[in-house]
Amino acid sequence: QVQLVESGGGSVQAGGSLRLSCAASGRTFSTYVMGWFRQAPGKEREFVARINWSGGSTLYADSVKGRFTMSRDNAKNTVYLQMNSLKPEDTAVYYCAAGLPTRGYEYWGQGTQVTVSS
Repeated sequence: QVQLVESGGGSVQAGGSLRLSCAASGRTFSTYVMGWFRQAPGKEREFVARINWSGGSTLYADSVKGRFTMSRDNAKNTVYLQMNSLKPEDTAVYYCAAGLPTRGYEYWGQGTQVTVSS
């Protein structure tokens, strides 16, 4: 069982930056693929980024590529999402997720709100 707790959300003007954190419980954190997803009002949840167990491989949605950076610190059981050059269309609830490579994302956090004003 893995529990995930996101933090770092808030309100920012367009062009600004935020850094989201996701703290995980459990001794097997380093074996999990970690992902960030987001859901805007009235829209389906969408993939934002993911990182492999070592942090050596990342993947980003085209909409955030070049602006967002995902990283992880396995010693702290934490993943991060550095968000730069934020746009109003980045406004959403951001969720952290964890899963084993062969089983998909099984664990989800409660989400943190990000609001970007123009």
